Amino acid sequence: MPADPGLPERPDRAGEPTVTGPATTIDDLVSNNAAYADALAPAHLPVEPARRIVIVTCMDSRIDVFAALGLHNGEAHIVRNAGGVITDDMIRSLAISQRKLGTREIMLIHHTDCGMQKVSDDAFRAELQEATGIAPAFAIESFTDVEADVRQSILRVRRSSFVPYRDVVRGFVYDVDTHLLSEVECP
Repeated sequence: MPADPGLPERPDRAGEPTVTGPATTIDDLVSNNAAYADALAPAHLPVEPARRIVIVTCMDSRIDVFAALGLHNGEAHIVRNAGGVITDDMIRSLAISQRKLGTREIMLIHHTDCGMQKVSDDAFRAELQEATGIAPAFAIESFTDVEADVRQSILRVRRSSFVPYRDVVRGFVYDVDTHLLSEVECP
């Protein structure tokens, strides 16, 4: 097939000469990774986080957890989902992090201007069912009050017998504009 003059050529990942077609974001990220790896010396860090902490936060692309908290690779587990809410799967990750990989503290970080504040559980559930013909088995977990949702997440962790170390569980709201954390008190 002749090359389209409007499309860039990009190297094929299997080492073949070139592939003509639009580069995808994934192609760009794979190239970025190659440059990143070339700039670093090989190193092997322990699987257990050095600071013995697990951080649960939102998948929002505006939160650079490592930069915002001054962390380096190998220091913390970072677990993310839509909203940073504590779901059954988050409890699963926390249990593994603590029981098998040595973490002892849990930090929960929600944030301002969260997309989950703009979603209705019932409406999104109906949208998914209409689009697929199947009602989702998972909870949507939208919320309107970010601080109340942080408190709910703290309580879910504190009440889970699967998570053995629940004495240091703290929650925060990250301001996406000022980049500051505000602690949410939970009695």
